[in-house]
Amino acid sequence: MGMPELNWHLVADIGGTNARFGALLAGELQPVCEFHYSVQEYPAFSDLILQLQQELASKAGIDTPPTAVCLAVACPADAEQITFTNSHWSFSRSELRHWLQCEDVLLINDFEAVAHGITELQPGDYQQIGGGPAIPGKAIGVLGAGTGLGMAALVPLPAGYHILDTEGGHADFAPVDQQQIDVLNYLRSIYGRVSLERLLSGTGLVNLYRAVCYLGSVPETLAQPGEIVEAALRGDNPQALAALQLFCEAFGATAGNLALTLGARGGIYIAGGVIPRFAAFFAASGFRDKFESKGRFRSYLQPIPVYLVTRGNLGLLGAAKKLRLQQDGSAAEVLGALNQTLNQTLNQKLNQTLN
Repeated sequence: MGMPELNWHLVADIGGTNARFGALLAGELQPVCEFHYSVQEYPAFSDLILQLQQELASKAGIDTPPTAVCLAVACPADAEQITFTNSHWSFSRSELRHWLQCEDVLLINDFEAVAHGITELQPGDYQQIGGGPAIPGKAIGVLGAGTGLGMAALVPLPAGYHILDTEGGHADFAPVDQQQIDVLNYLRSIYGRVSLERLLSGTGLVNLYRAVCYLGSVPETLAQPGEIVEAALRGDNPQALAALQLFCEAFGATAGNLALTLGARGGIYIAGGVIPRFAAFFAASGFRDKFESKGRFRSYLQPIPVYLVTRGNLGLLGAAKKLRLQQDGSAAEVLGALNQTLNQTLNQKLNQTLN
């Protein structure tokens, strides 16, 4: 089924491993059609855009340029040149406008999109892990593990909200017990500086597994994050199990730090593609204990709810929400300008009448 020629939007959530696109009617949040791609299969981003345009035409009957675009990208998004942190892609804003034949192109950080997306979640889209009810009007923290580690914050305002897009996943890892200190020292021997992302991501889980094997003088037999998760859940690989438990505990300590930093009594939301794969294990792990284990501030953290988002394609939803807000803001600006012009005209006529 095709779409109206003159008014459709393109949204995307582009990470280090997967790139997801959606075509939707202007003002809507749910795509009419979606397209998923593997980043590694396309040497250049322009190759992917060409493939997308061909599939839009052949599978959805869309052969006209979008009227607006919002791409959520896993890297800083405020420069002319966009260079991905965990993939080989790089392109400029001007190139993107040329490829898409669209001037109204927004680029936002992928976790800004996630933060927009959580404002549209329904009760069945997440599960709560500890804590009590969220306090309305208080800051909300957002983080999630995928190819990398993303972080953002949402600050409620009297009318709407404001999002802080951050690169908090690249802050320093801070160990909280002897085992984590030993892991840190092992990773320092490889990377020098060890960021949170070196542990709390898909690649980070592999790093944790290698560290556990090294510290226990056990040969490595697993190489991929999915293999480590599966072996841990089966319970037949002690090193994989230890690595996954370490991941959950370090994630808990990091989420607790974010809650303290933001005063996030509106809750912490965990997104990303990694943790939902072992949601039950995560909920039953040491995550919550490490989240709350902040000495004198345990009582501050105990009531803060943590929500594990289980809904897929949250980034696409957030990119669509960003476009809607952008258009609503533009419409409000136009209306405000018209009202100002009208008021000036009326005042001029009134002055002429009085004079």
